[in-house]
Amino acid sequence: MGNWEGVTEFVAVAETGSFTVASKQLGISTAQVSRQVSALEKRLATRLFYRTTRKVSVTDAGQTYYQHCRPVLDGLEEAERALSQLQSEPRGKLKITAPTLYGESRIAPLLNNFVARFPELDVQFSLTNQKVDLVEGGFDLAIRLGKLESSSMMAKRLASRHQYVCAAPDYIATHGKPRTLTDLAHHNCLLGTLDYWRFQENGHERVIRVHGNIRCNSGQVLLDAALKGLGIVQLPDTYIEPYISKGTLISLLQDFQPSDEGVWAIYPHNRHLSPKVRLLVDYLGESLQSL
Repeated sequence: MGNWEGVTEFVAVAETGSFTVASKQLGISTAQVSRQVSALEKRLATRLFYRTTRKVSVTDAGQTYYQHCRPVLDGLEEAERALSQLQSEPRGKLKITAPTLYGESRIAPLLNNFVARFPELDVQFSLTNQKVDLVEGGFDLAIRLGKLESSSMMAKRLASRHQYVCAAPDYIATHGKPRTLTDLAHHNCLLGTLDYWRFQENGHERVIRVHGNIRCNSGQVLLDAALKGLGIVQLPDTYIEPYISKGTLISLLQDFQPSDEGVWAIYPHNRHLSPKVRLLVDYLGESLQSL
């Protein structure tokens, strides 16, 4: 504890410019503040303040020390605040956004369970495939999929998702199975917003350009086309796995399956992040990994 003695008093004096005002702020005597600061200066072997009968000013060394001490005290205050809030039931507004299909199928049921557990929450859940501005939109949390773009947001990986290449049995019966990545050039590939698919080959990522007669920015539309035997599709597990388990879609090129993508919780870089958001992020991570 010795290393902390006098730090709170020093910061109070530095911010108020007065031993008297600092003592009133801290609820202790001016003499006690003075003794603590003097002892701190002695321990540091550094003068932190210039003192005159009319004015107190921070030295250069004091300014450097203050810049390091203030964040430490802020962190301690935030830790105490977080513990205090965690002891009470989460309540109040919580604004969240997620991609449409993933939000409907994976996040919404978990979020509803969370609200059932903490009914004092007032949740606004927005489903969109557009990457909204969290700060401008007033969002506490966003769920993002795949590779993250560089940003000032904080991110926590909640789970992973798999990409599958697959086709309906009717398509395979007519056109055969691609055995290698180069075979895709001879198949009708159902395209999303990009004209290439990602794979792994011999431990390295490979990007293969593909072509086909259907392009749509909706995974649900591409899934429907694949189920009707119109071509081969690459889509995430959320779309595909129920149909693979029923045999209405066949997984292809399994030796070249790309690395798993991340499912991320994104939130503004804010040291006063609400404990209820932290609690939700932890709950989503634990729940998604158990699915």
